Amino acid sequence: MIRLFINGLAASAGGGLTYLRNVIPHLARRVDAETTVLLSPAIRREFGELPNISFVEDLESYSAPRRFVREQTTLPNLIRRSGAQVLISAGNFALWKSPVPQILLSRNSLYTSRDFLRDVRARGDYAIWADTLVKGWLARRSISCADITVAPSEAFAQELSQWSGRKILALHHGFDPDAFTSDAAPLPAAAEAQLEQGKDALRLLFVSHYNYYRNFETLFRAMPILSSRLKGKKVKLFLTCRLNSGENPGIYRAQSAASLANDLRGSREIVELGTIPYRSLHLLYRACHIYVTPAYAESFAHPLIESMSSGLPVVASDLPVHREICGDVGIYFSRFSPGALAERVLQIQESPELAEKLSRSGRRRARDFSWSEHVERLVVLAQELVRPESERN
Repeated sequence: MIRLFINGLAASAGGGLTYLRNVIPHLARRVDAETTVLLSPAIRREFGELPNISFVEDLESYSAPRRFVREQTTLPNLIRRSGAQVLISAGNFALWKSPVPQILLSRNSLYTSRDFLRDVRARGDYAIWADTLVKGWLARRSISCADITVAPSEAFAQELSQWSGRKILALHHGFDPDAFTSDAAPLPAAAEAQLEQGKDALRLLFVSHYNYYRNFETLFRAMPILSSRLKGKKVKLFLTCRLNSGENPGIYRAQSAASLANDLRGSREIVELGTIPYRSLHLLYRACHIYVTPAYAESFAHPLIESMSSGLPVVASDLPVHREICGDVGIYFSRFSPGALAERVLQIQESPELAEKLSRSGRRRARDFSWSEHVERLVVLAQELVRPESERN
């Protein structure tokens, strides 16, 4: 029996939250592991009571710097009281003086992205630029403090290794198609109505909160190109966010993206659905025709697998991570080229045979990712860390 402690305080949205939502239930099913999980109360309520899982709630809300300091000072005692043998730090930053061996999960590609630093400088967002540099320094220091650092893809592991000078282990995140589609909860009524209004259009989907590195603007600039080339057929882009700075995680300013989108509002080509509950997200995928992502920085990208599993052809920016996840199932374009993006969408739209081939292949590709396998390998890593030196290979 291995006793684990997961620090999940940093998971509040996006990939971090998706990770915990999937890993915790799989750990609960294991008879060879007992796990203590530190979470915020809002996220804790999602899980109810689970076997082999103990939850510790942090009742206060902290800014990232205060949370980091608090973790460094109070987490060691929590770990000792739990009896844990291995710490899994799930938020990019390690505990610098962990009382037990530590596995660091590093998944933030912004700290290594030159495109992101160039982008925020061009936007005049020097606070984000400085914040990224500071957090990048902490993330690099964290890698040196951890016993093992795990990245969610081979491409990002190589990037981290070059950046930090340390060996990084790649361990793909997983996917559970049955769990993803198990909830019969309908889409919100407002989203249903907006999809119904676009029933005769070519429906594109992009699943993301608004931020800079997902490169919304390139996608928006591709829309008029598509409209002009579709010969009268309508096209609609559905977003799972609103272009309002106060309605998205982080401090990204959405005004310029909103202004660009408003230029297209006459034809109502861009539809802001807002946040869609995860339990009904599979219904949104199935209501659309093509999944598009213009992101210029990425470490894994769960929506790519979700879309493939739902049968959507994928048009993705030409990143090593995207090619690793989708392989020859995806169609790729230069990440800052609206024209190339539009051409790839048209390539699928104009060939039903290609669309069907990509749909079938994508469903098969999605089955290559498994949360059960991910958790199995994670537990094996933890067991290896506590095994006596004389018993290790």
